[in-house]
Amino acid sequence: MSEDRDVLRLAERLAREAGELQRERFATAIEIRTKSSSVDLVTDVDHACEALIVDALSAERPDDAILAEEGRGRDRPDAPWRWIIDPLDGTTNYAHGYPRFCVSIGVEREGSRAVGVVYDPLLDELFSAVRGEGATLNGRPLRVSEVDELGQSLLATGFAYDVRRNPRDNVNHFIAFLKSSRALRRDGSAALDLAYVAAGRFDGFWELRLHAWDVAAGLLLVEEAGGRTSDLAGAAPPPSGAECLASNGRIHDAMLEILRG
Repeated sequence: MSEDRDVLRLAERLAREAGELQRERFATAIEIRTKSSSVDLVTDVDHACEALIVDALSAERPDDAILAEEGRGRDRPDAPWRWIIDPLDGTTNYAHGYPRFCVSIGVEREGSRAVGVVYDPLLDELFSAVRGEGATLNGRPLRVSEVDELGQSLLATGFAYDVRRNPRDNVNHFIAFLKSSRALRRDGSAALDLAYVAAGRFDGFWELRLHAWDVAAGLLLVEEAGGRTSDLAGAAPPPSGAECLASNGRIHDAMLEILRG
């Protein structure tokens, strides 16, 4: 377990360093490009943050595998440790000067989630978790909410980048939860949404067609804060992020009932 703590400290340090870069460049002139669609953006800040993290990992832990959103690093199936990095989750927000974005770093050990860090640089909030040791926010223990009725819940979701052309667009679920929960939020950062479930700020979160780097840290945060995670059928959430449901556990079955409908 001592190595888990070493990995956590490194992940926290790198998240803070990348977050400092984001804070310095926020609301300044940045280079913005598109990737898979006109709504799938990447900026020079994404690339700079990823380079910062990957270069440090390559120097300090050269035997570890790295899966990073913008393609740096080397993802190797034989490596016992695997870093899964979203250098800037919430790029569209960042590009528009909307203050909802973060750094997300999840680490797997022998294929299982072991360490998770999500850092919001504008609020200076560092969400951290180690498997079996609980979750914290700036060093203080986190716990999911105690809301046990869906009608009293605050939920969050998002929409995939192919929402304009994919018929499985999550709009039907959005409408169903809009009519059955207290309120919904759609803030454009899945990693922060999951961290907020862990912190008890949201009672539940669901989304389709995310990626491993969107959920690797956040799912562990929720689990270590006492919450429940699954796919939309109630089975274990896929590491790929293809389907994701996370909640305080108390409203999980009620959310599953709507998602299966």
